[in-house]
Amino acid sequence: MASRSSCPFCNIVAHYPASPNPDPDYDLVSPPAFVILSTPLCMAFLDIMPLSPGHLLVTTRQHREKISDVTEEESRELGLWLPRMSRVLANVTGVHDWNIVQNNGAAAAQVVPHVHFHIIPRPPLTPELRNRSFTMFGRGQRTELDEDEAAELSRKLREEVTRELERIASREKL
Repeated sequence: MASRSSCPFCNIVAHYPASPNPDPDYDLVSPPAFVILSTPLCMAFLDIMPLSPGHLLVTTRQHREKISDVTEEESRELGLWLPRMSRVLANVTGVHDWNIVQNNGAAAAQVVPHVHFHIIPRPPLTPELRNRSFTMFGRGQRTELDEDEAAELSRKLREEVTRELERIASREKL
């Protein structure tokens, strides 16, 4: 079991307070974190080794190793944000097919021992993508996150989160 002090997700959490619009200062942690969402109970940020452009991680702020360790309140919050972040990601990337994956333990391909969900856009298999592996469960062809592209994508995603919350508020007024 990893301790909070050695957990890369806890390091990100420690530098980003709960805020509807997280500070876009990506260099607060190393490697840089491209935080999209920061609430009192959960966070979302770009995966640093994405399987496809826009690959997001949604996690708890508190260090919880597995889904079975998540509190009821955190579970509700994660459940609230997973569909919202899926819509946000689809709207920004234009990719309307995706996987949501959550691994528990090293034998299940959990690399970072802090509970998190992957939202992975699945673009159409164009000729140039046909040779690329889209294997799941921690295995597949990953690329390093390009920091300039990530900064632009995270800006667009944060703007879309704001629009998504406005759409939700508008529907609730009806």
